[in-house]
Amino acid sequence: MTLRSSFARAAASIIGMAALCGACSAFAHDMNDADMHADTASEKIAPVLKQAIPEAPGKNVLIATVTFAPGQDSQPHMHPGSIFAYVTQGHIESQLEGSPARVYGPGEAWYEPPGAHHIVARNASKTEPAQILVFAIAGEHDPIKKPLPH
Repeated sequence: MTLRSSFARAAASIIGMAALCGACSAFAHDMNDADMHADTASEKIAPVLKQAIPEAPGKNVLIATVTFAPGQDSQPHMHPGSIFAYVTQGHIESQLEGSPARVYGPGEAWYEPPGAHHIVARNASKTEPAQILVFAIAGEHDPIKKPLPH
């Protein structure tokens, strides 16, 4: 079994469990207002699950889908905690500061360390939507992402 298939299987299991448990509404209630009410020019973030991690007091795992309209991009940003992103649909171009840009397709994933500057995040297609499943580790009161200063 490959890492990619293990990750996909785990992601599918978590999404199914979250849907059955109704976790979406609880996570939506707990998310930062800025995360939930992004303007329509921004990517769409749909919460799936928020779960405290007993072995890391004060930390949560956050799971969300992020949908990009054709040609849409995200403003440069950083994440206070670790990010694991998995492409479920379309193609996403991603670049962390100091690294080359890369296009990821369905079934591919990447990692962003805490505080890394995510300078490019966009749908590589001008005609088709794209979606990623994001697993984030964050402090209890940390936002999912913070804009980079200009």
